Amino acid sequence: MTALSLGPYAPFIVSSYLLVTAVVALLIAWITIDYRRQKQRLRELDAAGVVRRSGRSATDFK
Repeated sequence: MTALSLGPYAPFIVSSYLLVTAVVALLIAWITIDYRRQKQRLRELDAAGVVRRSGRSATDFK
């Protein structure tokens, strides 16, 4: 008996773990790409001179 003896359900267990790993990897990639897009958009808005409507920065809300 080996440490990887999963019994008759081994294909289901292994495929489930692979699917979950793929979904988590896709979510991490999606979040990373979206973060970079949002940062780029903020840089573009800042370069265009767009300011917050309130005229306050995030540090002013203490």
